[in-house]
Amino acid sequence: QVGRNGRMIGVEALVRWRHPQRGLVFPDSFIAQAEESGLILPLGKWVLETACAQLAEWARRPETAQLSIAVNVRVRQFRHPEFADLVMNSIEHAGISARRLKLELTESLLATNIEVTIARMGVLKEAGVTLSIDDFGMGYSALSYLKYLPLDQLKLDRSFVKDILTDTNDAAIARTIIGLAQSLGLGVLAEGVETEAQRQLLARFGCECYQGYLFSKALPIEALEAFMATLPP
Repeated sequence: QVGRNGRMIGVEALVRWRHPQRGLVFPDSFIAQAEESGLILPLGKWVLETACAQLAEWARRPETAQLSIAVNVRVRQFRHPEFADLVMNSIEHAGISARRLKLELTESLLATNIEVTIARMGVLKEAGVTLSIDDFGMGYSALSYLKYLPLDQLKLDRSFVKDILTDTNDAAIARTIIGLAQSLGLGVLAEGVETEAQRQLLARFGCECYQGYLFSKALPIEALEAFMATLPP
């Protein structure tokens, strides 16, 4: 994840399954089954704890101490009554600053039990955790709820970024979402940015943060740290 000045500000944690026969399996092939079976709960716990441990490691080095890690949270995880406690315990155990951990919540959380969602988000926000709505514009967003949600950021879905240079509708939607975020005092991050021309247009619309193949493909931690070592100070 990169800021307006082109400097790295953090990463998004992406889970992969190294299967002994099938090789590297991407989440589209197993996350739905993990949710249905309940395995998303221990899997999500492991991802969260691993991200917090990495933040603790980065906090010990001046050149990485300001980086954040974003972790995706599925509906079944968030709805679990002990989810907020799990987040707090993971932060405390790792000894990290809560604001370095960003939770990316799916829009489908807004479809039902909105009062519970707002209350639980409020607990996390009060603890200092950064909160973002992932893939904004693709799901169940009711704009009337946005003013009540204790958010820090909206993530502009990659589907609006992909053809932003050639599809005037996508460009209009992107510009509108960015303007909406700004008017609510929220940050906005565009995902799926693959070309400099896309980044420049998004910047003209007022977007200040980006992620995508223009900057780096997904990398395991060892390769990520090697890549980070090549970045200008």
